[in-house]
Amino acid sequence: MNPQSVPRAGDDPNVIDLVKQLTDQGAHLAQQQAALIRTEVQTSIDDLKLAIGGMAGAAVVGIAGLGVILMGVAFLLATELELWLATLIVGVATLVIAYMLYKAGAKKMSAAHLTPDRTARTLKRTPDAATGNL
Repeated sequence: MNPQSVPRAGDDPNVIDLVKQLTDQGAHLAQQQAALIRTEVQTSIDDLKLAIGGMAGAAVVGIAGLGVILMGVAFLLATELELWLATLIVGVATLVIAYMLYKAGAKKMSAAHLTPDRTARTLKRTPDAATGNL
């Protein structure tokens, strides 16, 4: 054998060094994925907070306006009916509409995505990427 073709101990990394590098990179990847999950969930929560705040503000202003309109409708109906009956009709119609709005809002809240979907897909692909299969 030619002495120049024999690898020397300092030229090539040994298996222990390669395993250590792989472990370090795997730990770094896990830390990065955890940070990405935290960021993604926090962004979803912030978006949800903004939506809830906007809905609450609209509800406060809407309730005041709705009260005035409902009083006007009740007095308008009172020209044809008794005032108590007109007020009862307006109140029941308002409760039906409120129930429909509540059900629509509850449906949207249950559909809110607080799971980090993109990161979960990345984590599923990570083992394949490590083996060279994408």
